[in-house]
Amino acid sequence: MASTQATPIPRGATRSEPRRGLSARIVLGRVFAPVPSEFVLIVSTALLLTGFGLTMVLSATTAASTAIGADPYGALVKQAIFAAIGLPLMFIASRMPVRFWKRMAWPALIFAILFQLTVFTPLGISNDGNTGWIRIFGLQAQPAEFLKLALTVWLGAVLARKQPLLTQARHAFIPVIPVTLIVMAAVMAGKDLGTTMILALIFLACLFFSGMRLRLFVLPILLGAAGLAFFVVTSPNRMHRIASFTDSSASCLANYYGTCYQTLHGIWGLASGGVFGLGLGNSKQKYDWLPAAANDYIFAIVGEELGLIGCIVALALFTLFAVGSFHIIRKTTDPFVRIVAGGITIWIVGEALINIAVVLKLFPVMGVPLPFMSQGGTSLVAVLVGCGILLSFARTLPERTQPGSGTLAR
Repeated sequence: MASTQATPIPRGATRSEPRRGLSARIVLGRVFAPVPSEFVLIVSTALLLTGFGLTMVLSATTAASTAIGADPYGALVKQAIFAAIGLPLMFIASRMPVRFWKRMAWPALIFAILFQLTVFTPLGISNDGNTGWIRIFGLQAQPAEFLKLALTVWLGAVLARKQPLLTQARHAFIPVIPVTLIVMAAVMAGKDLGTTMILALIFLACLFFSGMRLRLFVLPILLGAAGLAFFVVTSPNRMHRIASFTDSSASCLANYYGTCYQTLHGIWGLASGGVFGLGLGNSKQKYDWLPAAANDYIFAIVGEELGLIGCIVALALFTLFAVGSFHIIRKTTDPFVRIVAGGITIWIVGEALINIAVVLKLFPVMGVPLPFMSQGGTSLVAVLVGCGILLSFARTLPERTQPGSGTLAR
């Protein structure tokens, strides 16, 4: 009879060790598992738009820098530094679990509000009448960009936790309306109405994706409209912007050296590009004709140098980004993921559409940047971290069964 003596077990080992090897193989399998198509779509468009933006910042700033004897690549280097910070943060954020973002909601919002208040310290600087920037170690930052992201995550955490109670107005609006008003007040104290309107847009988007009844939107919309009207009417600068927007072409030409100056040069830049553009680097408006060529009006430089084709490419990339994001919103079963993903998507895509509408003279000048592309490192880092949160959500999407097979696929 064959021997059935058990194989001796080494000291310190247990019979469960083979299971550990199996567990390690399973974990490695998860690490190297194929990522969802939404992940690929969002990360690819984010990388392409970031590269596109760096190229256009270089093109839009070299002429003006050379004219004043400054480093022609200085603006590009600063933007590239922020890109080098934001891209790794995007991939780090993409590995964080959903519970991490839920736990970070309150700390992130408190930190973002305190950071925003630093603009009223000696670090703060003003630009065009707005006090919304700080300067640290020679680099300029706009704290309100992080406030957009923090508010979105906080709204998602609160509204997701109160899902069963959102049919009641007092539960739906407390504490979201008071806290959101505090956030907006911190920004409006620096007279930045454009950013305040983006915060209001994020707020309404989060309410919508939380599943709140539409009739409950009446109060926030009325409050927002009344506040907007008050801040516009009480500011001569904003009234002049509205007047230049409503002016006919003849009236705007008569006010050429006034509030119409930048608007006209933005339109002329787009018009002169035609279908194929003047060629990368060949813009004429960037030679001190268009004051915000690398910032709020960088889309005009895209149209002038790359023509209608370049504009369509930029719009197509934002469209693909929105498609990937809305797939997350549609497929997720977690209300927190749906609300935050909706808020981030509306923030980035909505800001892009508003910026482009301003350049096309469909909206009055609002001082809203073009995400990924406008010169401004804080905006780029905040947007890339927002993309990282979307990527982390994409990893949590439920698997679906392939038709006609018994296997599961993303």
